[in-house]
Amino acid sequence: MELKPLCVLLAFVAATAAATEVEILQTTEVQSSYIVHVAQAHAPRLPRRGLHAVRPYAAFLRDNIPAELSSPAPRVLYSYSHAATGFAARLTARQAARLESSLSVLAVVPDTMQELHTTLTPSFLGLSPSSGLLPASNGATDIVIGVIDSGVYPEGRPSFAADPSLPPPPSKFRGGCVSTPTFNGSALCNNKLVGAKAFNKGQQAARGRAVGEDLNSPLDTGGHGTHTAGSSVADAAFFNYAKGTAVGIAPGARIAVYKACWKGCASSDILAAFDEAIADGVDVLSVSLGAVGKAPNFYQDLMALGAFHAVSKGIVVSASAGNSGPGESTAVNIAPWFLTVGASTINRQFPADVVLGNNEIFTGTSLYAGEPLGATKVPLVYGGDVGSKVCEQGKLNATMVAGKIVLCEPGVNARAAKGLAVKLAGGAGAILGNTEAFGLQAMTSPHIHPTSAVSFAFAEKIKKYISTQKSPTATIVFRGTVIGSTPPSPRMASFSSRGPNFRAPGIFKPDVTAPGVDILAAWTGATSPTDLDADTRRVQYNIISGTSMSCPHVSGVAALIRQARPEWSPAAVKSALMTTAYNVDNAGGIIGDMSTGNASTPFARGAGHVDPNRAVDPGLVYDAGTEDYITLLCALGYTAEQVAVFAPAANCSTRAGSSVGDHNYPAFSVVFTSNKLAVVKQRRVVRNVGTNVKATYRAKVSSPAGVRVTVRPGKLEFSAKQKTQEYEITFAQRIIGSVTEKHTFGSIVWSDEDAKHTVTSPIAITWPGSKIAIFLQICPTAIYHCQNYPAAETIVKYTLAEG
Repeated sequence: MELKPLCVLLAFVAATAAATEVEILQTTEVQSSYIVHVAQAHAPRLPRRGLHAVRPYAAFLRDNIPAELSSPAPRVLYSYSHAATGFAARLTARQAARLESSLSVLAVVPDTMQELHTTLTPSFLGLSPSSGLLPASNGATDIVIGVIDSGVYPEGRPSFAADPSLPPPPSKFRGGCVSTPTFNGSALCNNKLVGAKAFNKGQQAARGRAVGEDLNSPLDTGGHGTHTAGSSVADAAFFNYAKGTAVGIAPGARIAVYKACWKGCASSDILAAFDEAIADGVDVLSVSLGAVGKAPNFYQDLMALGAFHAVSKGIVVSASAGNSGPGESTAVNIAPWFLTVGASTINRQFPADVVLGNNEIFTGTSLYAGEPLGATKVPLVYGGDVGSKVCEQGKLNATMVAGKIVLCEPGVNARAAKGLAVKLAGGAGAILGNTEAFGLQAMTSPHIHPTSAVSFAFAEKIKKYISTQKSPTATIVFRGTVIGSTPPSPRMASFSSRGPNFRAPGIFKPDVTAPGVDILAAWTGATSPTDLDADTRRVQYNIISGTSMSCPHVSGVAALIRQARPEWSPAAVKSALMTTAYNVDNAGGIIGDMSTGNASTPFARGAGHVDPNRAVDPGLVYDAGTEDYITLLCALGYTAEQVAVFAPAANCSTRAGSSVGDHNYPAFSVVFTSNKLAVVKQRRVVRNVGTNVKATYRAKVSSPAGVRVTVRPGKLEFSAKQKTQEYEITFAQRIIGSVTEKHTFGSIVWSDEDAKHTVTSPIAITWPGSKIAIFLQICPTAIYHCQNYPAAETIVKYTLAEG
């Protein structure tokens, strides 16, 4: 038998099958969005005008993806030249892998979705038109604040109206407003709202386009962006709540809005917004959004990348810490060049008292603005006994709910939706409990049905009352707006995300806290204050909470400082805010933590609550620039390619021996990974920016428990010729096993001779047994660079469970 024809036949069949398999694979492969970081030497030249031009990188893709991988055809979404070097594109997994193997490419990062971190405050911050920072900065009339968020709704909103008292916008600003079918930029923009643009390609590629949606419009249809960008208005209020003047922190500053968030925020769109804002020439960027879950590695964090390039251009980037508290290491936006902001309360509340049949009173909170309940108490039931413990719409038994107040558990549906569910079931009102982790905090909402939100402990007591009474009854008394010193303020919000820094434990985070609970500001006319379809109300202002609200406060203060101290770098602005922050509430105690009911720690409140008037004259500053940040990236153990994403020409071999702890930060964070007695030394450089060029500062140390802290030298002398001084601080463990806490805290304070300036830096010590310390034991080089991360996470969970 002749085998050759058979072999030929088998070979033909195999080749045909392989070709068919490739054809099927090519036709079934799906595309996703990726950000491609290109080595600068291989980056095509982009046109000077027409940002985000795609043609040069379309040619780059043709040159770097072979023909057999070219279907489906890759598609460029954006090109980046200011916030990054590279582009965003729709690629298959194989196309992305091929690009990543190219010498022209530094990294290929999947596009990810980020989340939004969702009046009286200027006076609470001590800002006055007659003295301090506000007149010193002329209200920041020469400053443009860029807001990367969900857009703006300026029509009929006095917050964004033209201001005849302002001069024309600063000529250095090169941005402007787009016009679309839903946004008339030429009519809506003015000398206050000087920019409005939208970035949607990543969002559209990931989720498609809703029917009738104008994806090129910067119009805010969700409310978040309008709230974070709002400015000075008289007679502002949410119905009868929080009546007064909603004064912008920087009343003269101009606003440029960059819409990158829709039903979420695609990282490629956010990076495009950073790119455009840098090109436009903003002075401050306010970014109230961040990663979902744990903070990414810096080289994978596109917000960190955009912020790095913004800061390198002298732009202060203020970012929210996140709303994932109160757990430790929940903060995002934790790269050292961010000004990372937590959220705390002000001295204003909206009490709604739950009065039980036995006359016990449990004070909750509410923005209900309809017909109040009467003084007569009505039957009270627990949601779990009448169909749904969380009060889901359609699951409550109308017969059992009719005419009654229902106690609802947290979770599953939104807070306002619980009250609506009770209303639709015929209930008289609702009481909303909170999670145990939130401790003393109850969350305020603009309810459409008589509803009060109470703390977890109060909800448990009300539940016990229901279970032990034959005929439990209650009513709710809405007391409107109350301003005063009880309870003390500020207090840290339970939701405010916490340190220590998950990616760089030697860098202290968050940096500061600011007002972020129950904040009144402008709102969109495109949706209701609750975002419920059944809520037909439209309002000019709304009251909401989140680090999204605290971040714009600090952005405004940074704008004032930028105008008053134009020579300062972004790091100097941050240093001034941190070293002058206060840590005592209006009752004389340490700022409290609503999640525990005890004093907060610096990993919750950062260096403290911002104090604008002190920040303009801090005495000394800890400065840092682009080269310092590159040295830090090298010290973190990043590869040459990972560092090149930030700085193409960087060479870590020339920075050998650099230490994360020596980064010139205005705070100290030290991790001890074992119970062996250890000594850690760190160095800092301070610059005298006080009016007295000849000054002497002396150090006073408050050592954290378990550590002996020494400073050398203990005295710093400045003169006209010697404006900077260096010092070394040593942290030495005391007796092994003397500390049982995961973290202990202290401070170092430099004071001049007349005590006019006190420059305070917090000290945070992390001990063995903490999550961060365990990670560092498993990955001794750096937790942010650990290749065995899943195993490390498992070991940490087991170790913590076993104590």
